[in-house]
Amino acid sequence: MIWTSEYVSPLGTITLACDDEAIVGLWFNGQRYFGSVLPEVTAQREHPLFAEAGRWLDIYFSGKEPGFLPPLRYDTTPFRKRICDIMLTIPYGKTMTYGEIAAEAARQQGLAKMSAQAVGGAVGHNPISLMIPCHRVVGTNGSLTGYGGGIRRKKALLELECADMRGLFVPKKGTAL
Repeated sequence: MIWTSEYVSPLGTITLACDDEAIVGLWFNGQRYFGSVLPEVTAQREHPLFAEAGRWLDIYFSGKEPGFLPPLRYDTTPFRKRICDIMLTIPYGKTMTYGEIAAEAARQQGLAKMSAQAVGGAVGHNPISLMIPCHRVVGTNGSLTGYGGGIRRKKALLELECADMRGLFVPKKGTAL
């Protein structure tokens, strides 16, 4: 069974999902691909994993690095899992480009190169936003593009983490505006 709960953040309400073992979803309500991994039937209920995730979110939204993660599980394709694993290596307050992630994924697979666009698709389908920090992924040119929760939130999250925003910009056109 999958259970859901809501967390009210400074950037909007967040829906969390878990089973008995791990957090399996975290989305800003209304974001692109909201609930994409949820079965048709879920139930709202308190669960110790939601308490742990809430503690993580409280620390995060207070402007501090939480220093821990609740148990996470992302049931997805091997490629998307690899991209999520790479995103988990991006330090708090830092960014990584789609191209850098593509290069790392290619290196891990013993390939000469990999498409940054394919990486973008995998990043966009991240089912555990924030905890798997897809908001830290930026365009090679510094564009704050591609965040399912919206560019306003992506910018606010990076500012909350005191990321170096020099050279980063909001595109005039593009995805997730």
